[in-house]
Amino acid sequence: MDDKSQIEQLYKQMYQAMIAKDIATLDSILAEDSVLIHMTGTKQPKKQYLHEIENGTLNYYSVEDDEISITVNGTTAEMTGRSRVNAAVYGGGRHTWRLQMKSKLAKNYGRWQFVESKASTY
Repeated sequence: MDDKSQIEQLYKQMYQAMIAKDIATLDSILAEDSVLIHMTGTKQPKKQYLHEIENGTLNYYSVEDDEISITVNGTTAEMTGRSRVNAAVYGGGRHTWRLQMKSKLAKNYGRWQFVESKASTY
């Protein structure tokens, strides 16, 4: 499988793990020092993000991908995923969001991991 296919599969695997609250899989997909930048601009480190998925602060129910674009440059890559995500977060009601994730990835020891992801709407 080429790098672009691996990254696309990793993106889909990440959302499935978020839905299943599969913290072990998310832990392996996200680099140790990875950061999620929320729509509000808040930067959330990996450990806090995983904790909020696990404790029910962030709840994901389904995802439908609209578009995934990937650019690979050796052992780094940039990916933009546009997906409709059904979620309830931070005590709000369940809603389908048109989320765009602009992500940076790095390939270490033959496997890709997310280093930074910035969420916005589209």
